Amino acid sequence: MKEDFIFGLRPVIEAIEADKTIDKIFLQNGLQGPIIADLKKLLSKHSIRPNYVPVEKLNRFTRKNHQGVVAFISDIPFHKIEDVLPQIFEDGRTPFLLMLDRLTDVRNFGAIARTAECTGVDAIILPEKGAAPVNSDAIKTSAGALYNVRICKEKNLAHTVDYLQQSGVKVFAASEKAKQLVYDEDFREPCCIVMGNEETGISKEVLHHSDEKIKLPIEGKTQSLNVSVACGAILYEAVRQRILSEGKTDSLGEI
Repeated sequence: MKEDFIFGLRPVIEAIEADKTIDKIFLQNGLQGPIIADLKKLLSKHSIRPNYVPVEKLNRFTRKNHQGVVAFISDIPFHKIEDVLPQIFEDGRTPFLLMLDRLTDVRNFGAIARTAECTGVDAIILPEKGAAPVNSDAIKTSAGALYNVRICKEKNLAHTVDYLQQSGVKVFAASEKAKQLVYDEDFREPCCIVMGNEETGISKEVLHHSDEKIKLPIEGKTQSLNVSVACGAILYEAVRQRILSEGKTDSLGEI
């Protein structure tokens, strides 16, 4: 992880001014002074939301003189869905989106990103806070796929769901408590599939705003699937439907 973060007030300010992509930034609670004031203004200017934490958390990142600030850097640029979605429509394509609600395991995230890119997902939507880091581990697990799929970070996923719906995108939330099987839904139109946290699933707010709740059938005694496996199964059902509707039965390639 050492190559993914920087620390110290001046190095972090310089990184932001150099347009480095800030994945996460942690500031010590109660930090004062003119330089920290400059940093906060810069964060506001670039729409970067800091996480305020006790000094003990910063000390877990590094024992060196962090001066109350640690920033995690990503090689992957971040986008806004308000910029990405119109471009998809303008290109004459049917939007195929994936939203990950508070998914925190970096290996699950990397595996999902790999499958998403292979299935032609146009963008992966993440929350600004509470998401797995988009770091070198994620890139490695994704086999480099993260370089080829757009990552959108959004402040409020429920509001993002509303925006997608207003733009003509149907939102499907994957939930073990759903009554509708994934195979009974239509993914040929503009759609966004939402996958949730490894332990608690999709947040109630996002679940409430979604159009449909879907699930995969479970025939065995184990009552749940790994989130990356479940996501892959759902994405490929969507791909199957889209390919059949276009008559391109040979376009899946090798899985």
